[in-house]
Amino acid sequence: MARIDGIVARLHGLHPRLIDLSLDRLLVLLGKLGNPERRLPPIIHVGGTNGKGSTCAFLRATGEASGMRVHVYTSPHLVRFNERIRVASEIVSDADLVDAMETIERVNNGAPITVFEVITATAFHLFAASPAELCVLEVGLGGRGDATNVIPPPAACAITSISLDHRELLGPTLDVIAFEKAGIMKRDVPLATGTQPEDVLAVLDAEAERTGARLLKRERTRRSAGYMNNTCLTS
Repeated sequence: MARIDGIVARLHGLHPRLIDLSLDRLLVLLGKLGNPERRLPPIIHVGGTNGKGSTCAFLRATGEASGMRVHVYTSPHLVRFNERIRVASEIVSDADLVDAMETIERVNNGAPITVFEVITATAFHLFAASPAELCVLEVGLGGRGDATNVIPPPAACAITSISLDHRELLGPTLDVIAFEKAGIMKRDVPLATGTQPEDVLAVLDAEAERTGARLLKRERTRRSAGYMNNTCLTS
């Protein structure tokens, strides 16, 4: 654990902020790593304000109950840093995490990058090297400019309840924040959402129309075979 803390401390010196909503730095790093984000099993991408962690836990439990090995990337951790990354359903070991983070640090070669971007690249690097049938990714902050949003179109997305959060980065009002969260929508990809304020739903509807995503709204969209049961995504 001390080695992990040391790596994180060094990375803080490359960029003073934990999260900086821009994808360019991470895309360059991932390119140097051979784009591991393109070699993942089917992905469910989870954004929102409240309930993201619970939703990811439900999705992992559902996948594992079906016999799947599930990669999971969440944040923050509760006790140990390793909790952020589950590789094929197992919390990553200290040795594997240190080895992966040192690889990422070496490949990055001192270029400006945030700690969260390095952790995200580390997760993708570990996931791409281990077989699994499902990958669950939790958005760190926002959606549109979040480091996890470098992935190719996922199998499905979810947006949990949206409220005012991180206004200094995402914007001052609920509709602006909802617009940022809706940035994970992709054409032809189903996106399930729970109960939302009407102004948030208006933004999600507009963004689904603009991007061509399929929006499944709790208690408003009829259940469709082959898609996620949107009633299980609670706020």
